[in-house]
Amino acid sequence: MNMPLEVRTTQEANTVEAPADQQPETPGPVATPLPTPATLRQEIPLPDYLVTQIRRHRDEIRAILNGDDDRLLMVVGPCSIHDEVAALEYGEKLSALADEVSDRMLIVMRAYLEKPRTTVGWKGLLYDPERTGEGNLGEGLLRSRRLLVNLAHLGLPLATEALSPLAMDYLDDLVSWTAIGARTTESQIHRELVSGLPMPTGFKNGTDGSVGVAVNAMKSAAHGHHRLGFDGHGQPAMITTPGNPDTHLVLRGGRGITNFDADSVTAAVEALSGAGVSTSVMVDCSHDNACKQAERQPDIAREVIGQRRAGNAAIKGLMIESFLQQGRQDDGEELSYGLSITDPCLGWDDTEALLRSL
Repeated sequence: MNMPLEVRTTQEANTVEAPADQQPETPGPVATPLPTPATLRQEIPLPDYLVTQIRRHRDEIRAILNGDDDRLLMVVGPCSIHDEVAALEYGEKLSALADEVSDRMLIVMRAYLEKPRTTVGWKGLLYDPERTGEGNLGEGLLRSRRLLVNLAHLGLPLATEALSPLAMDYLDDLVSWTAIGARTTESQIHRELVSGLPMPTGFKNGTDGSVGVAVNAMKSAAHGHHRLGFDGHGQPAMITTPGNPDTHLVLRGGRGITNFDADSVTAAVEALSGAGVSTSVMVDCSHDNACKQAERQPDIAREVIGQRRAGNAAIKGLMIESFLQQGRQDDGEELSYGLSITDPCLGWDDTEALLRSL
């Protein structure tokens, strides 16, 4: 005979005692309210003339990638911004130089606010602006947007890496070129994000140096998607994207190998062509291509420009990690001004000499 199920009241069910030897549950995540993207954009608005300027910068980058403008696209600046004052000083220097060389190259400033980590570490100005380890996204969002607006006032096109898809809801109106890093190129979430971004985007090759994941990412991002997201007022929404036709490959080496040499670039272009995607290539002169040695960047840049002059028209641009001072330092109480706290950078004097020589 089947025995009837025991019927208990809700109160009884919720007050069942746990075994005496059972450990308490680990505390769950803590939610701290943040302003909506619409609120932050209203608090730090973008003047109409900057909207027009940023639209023009995006069009200029597209023209270079599509072969309608034969200038060199140069993405130059700090590995990650930790000091807004130093970043603005750097931006002033870069803007003046950009005007002088504008007939030969379009200079875009790296304004990277998020730092991807293999394990743990400081995640960037956006997340932890005071670098206390406690995190303060509310302040980080405010300071990041204010910094990008101030840099845009200098007349510079700006570049960043899209690490958190939600962060782009707060900042994408200020950015002219976006990178998807080697760790996230394979992420479907980031491919869907790019399919809705309004600016040209570079997918870096995988961390092992292979270009296959970037090729697949470009194919995916070119198509429309339906993804989970939030509207400007923080309401959960289905985001329908149109597809992004302005993606390209960024070669950055990987795991002890480099891929800026002529054979590697040619092989990458052939892979892109065979897949039916854009054959435009940017070479990252830092990261694994430079074996994390900033001083190697000028030689790499000149080697790649030599390939371009020799007839490889697929090479559209270079990326240089550069700041006011050369090298890097460990984060701490006493920091040298204008010196990276993440990857080592080329100093300003060498950066200026390199750009003029190219």
